[in-house]
Amino acid sequence: MENREKYALITGASSGIGLHLAEELAKKGYSLVAASNQPAQLDDLKKRLEERYNVSVVTLNIDLALENSAQMVFDFCSEKNLEIEVLINNAGILVYGEIAGIEYSKVKTILTLHMVTPALLCRLFGEVMVRREKGFILNVSSISAVMPYPRISLYGPTKAFLRHFTRALRTEMKPKGVNVTALIPGATLTALYDTNNLNTPLLIKLGIMKKPDVVANAGIRALFKNNAECIPGCLNKFLVVLLPLVPHFIISFLNKRVRL
Repeated sequence: MENREKYALITGASSGIGLHLAEELAKKGYSLVAASNQPAQLDDLKKRLEERYNVSVVTLNIDLALENSAQMVFDFCSEKNLEIEVLINNAGILVYGEIAGIEYSKVKTILTLHMVTPALLCRLFGEVMVRREKGFILNVSSISAVMPYPRISLYGPTKAFLRHFTRALRTEMKPKGVNVTALIPGATLTALYDTNNLNTPLLIKLGIMKKPDVVANAGIRALFKNNAECIPGCLNKFLVVLLPLVPHFIISFLNKRVRL
């Protein structure tokens, strides 16, 4: 089995895109360290992937929004002598609303989860990868990284940090044998969306929304091809160019009249 002794670490591996990223890597023969704060789902993932792909799955139930969570994850892998060849920073949440009305703890959570923890995981595992002169890092950003819009004033800008951080890190790491890629998905059929109010079959057919397995497959292929960025779907590639051109007065106009 290819890379049987090597491990891939995926944060937010228990659901959504993260679950399918874990499966894509298991297909390639990687054993996994699956980290999230959903222990029951982690157990299900472990059982299913170990049975299906003959790989080892080590689960880590952890709140990645804790300030010291990156160090805790790194220490966990070090203590178990798990050689992490692939690092995927996928964990994320959507906090929707006007910033002045959002709970302080939720603001702190999304800032830590989307920026501090991924950057520190890249720092800790990146040092080891540079020393080995081999490694792969995939950071999951979002199409909202180009959308500094009201009521996603935490989600979009934190994903923008992750996108630009990834590009800078790639420049530093590429000469040292470490591949770094940003995955920039658009709307994806995950728990972030209330599917009860959406015609998801139609949205998927029109290419407005993607299934998480499609996004995960595209991201893993881009990572091992050493692409700088992966934007799944032609529509999303178009939107990444178009959305920053929307005049701010239009955004302001819509914000005053549209209350979701």
